[in-house]
Amino acid sequence: MKYAHHFHAYQPGDIVYVRDGDGSGPIEYEERKSPVAIRIGGDEVRGENWTRAMLYSYERISDVLSRLKGVSVDVEPFTLLMLLHYRRKAFEDTVELLRELDAVPTVPFHPIMPHLDEFEQEILARVSFDFYAPLAGNKPVVGYWLPEAVITKRTAEIVESATDKKLVFLLDERQLLYDFPQAKYSCNRYGGSFVFGREWSLSDAFAFNTLDVSGLVGETLSRRDDYKESIGVPYIVFTASDLESLLGNPQQLDRFVAWMEGIEKKGVERISAPSFVWKKLSGEFKRLRGECSFVMPVKDYSSWSDYFDLSLDGKTSDSRWLGYRRADGRVFARDVNGRKVSQLWKVAFTRLFAELNRAVRLGVLRGLLELGAGNVREFLVRYARVFFRDYYDYFGLTTSVNYVLEPANGDREALRLGRAYYLMLLATHSCPRFWENLDTRVAFSNVSVMAKALIELMKYFDGSELQSLFVEFYLRLLNFESLYHIWHLSGLPSIEGWETSEEAWLEALKPEVPTSGYNVVTRATLYVGKRDLKGELGNIIENYNLKWAVADTGHVPGEVHGLWENTKFCEHRE
Repeated sequence: MKYAHHFHAYQPGDIVYVRDGDGSGPIEYEERKSPVAIRIGGDEVRGENWTRAMLYSYERISDVLSRLKGVSVDVEPFTLLMLLHYRRKAFEDTVELLRELDAVPTVPFHPIMPHLDEFEQEILARVSFDFYAPLAGNKPVVGYWLPEAVITKRTAEIVESATDKKLVFLLDERQLLYDFPQAKYSCNRYGGSFVFGREWSLSDAFAFNTLDVSGLVGETLSRRDDYKESIGVPYIVFTASDLESLLGNPQQLDRFVAWMEGIEKKGVERISAPSFVWKKLSGEFKRLRGECSFVMPVKDYSSWSDYFDLSLDGKTSDSRWLGYRRADGRVFARDVNGRKVSQLWKVAFTRLFAELNRAVRLGVLRGLLELGAGNVREFLVRYARVFFRDYYDYFGLTTSVNYVLEPANGDREALRLGRAYYLMLLATHSCPRFWENLDTRVAFSNVSVMAKALIELMKYFDGSELQSLFVEFYLRLLNFESLYHIWHLSGLPSIEGWETSEEAWLEALKPEVPTSGYNVVTRATLYVGKRDLKGELGNIIENYNLKWAVADTGHVPGEVHGLWENTKFCEHRE
């Protein structure tokens, strides 16, 4: 038996407003000021907001992980950029850690990849490998982490086409369509890549503290495969969790280390899943006949963290981010602090952002073609060297404007379009739809950034017929509540029969702060608009109460264990 654990590190940020810029440099933004502390062992890590507190905690986490082996780690690129800006020493330690362990490329901005147009998926996949090139090095086999592990065969093909490395998709066992349990412990193919599914019950037992250390060790050893042991064929037990799981309580770091040491004392070697595959392919590890050629089917649109109680087939789906059960299209409700909240808002949020993504993409492509750009895809990939400039500069990679603009005919106006496109990508974070309540800091951030992208395109196309298109979509974002009637959401089927009623819709949108009467989508859209819409464009918001355009939000349910200075709501101290 071999053992692997993967940590997924992701912090969406606490952006409340993106400052103006011409696209020639990285974005500058204003952050939420809502102080909070997190307990780690006997210490408290304090931050100006949740993102900062979590990033500051990486110093302690990196120190612990550096003493372990058999661990792979992915860090979402924008998270790594923030770490470089806020905690350079922690960033440098993390870079060394990723090089010593197995660095796993992942998608920038943490979107649900299959929910995006294939154009965006291609751009993001290419950027992910470009970003991780200094970390993954020359390893011929690397892991790949899709946000929330949501995958389809087509998405996997797009990711594969962006690299010449052999990939190992790290998933959940509830996504795999295997006939017998032992199959998932072998080297299995998926398309042109390989795949492993984590032991979800064991992973959750650690993350949610339902087993003590001896229980974790015992459960790990219970996966023993007597047949493979008897013939000397290595096999692997794989678990995975968010890096935040190390901070679930003050003792979590110590529990993880004790768990890893416990299985090692039982003679179980720790090795990352990508390294396991490489040793199988290279012949260092003995293979079953045909191993690494076995095909492991994977359920399309499955994930590692869906609402499993809604499953009709014993497998996961992406229903958590849709607001309806994909199997039958029925809208459902979830419990939030003792009250049932319809997830109909996710249906509208998902559809709206898909339309906004498409509008921004088409506007950007139109603008680039008008500038005579020869290769718009290549320009948008290279623009990552501007957006993540400080990161690329750290590794001495090319970030010159001439290099970035080469596929865009050298026209500096293209930089404004590249910036708008990347703002749209920054607004695709999956986290707003992960949580059950709409009024959260992460939803505010997505909407704020998207509103900025729309306003910048309004100004770019000033005097053009396209300006009215972006005004229209800004208004759609601003009037989120009205989408219930515009899109006839009442006609959607639901599980219990009430979840698509207007009463349920309005209850789900109700603000959770005492400082505003607007839902968080309207609130965030106005928060940007009141600063950016001047002159005739200011008429768009003249009938709104701008005193209610505040950045305060409700708390994210999964963050209530934090020691917030304001426990009632997630404030923004201007």
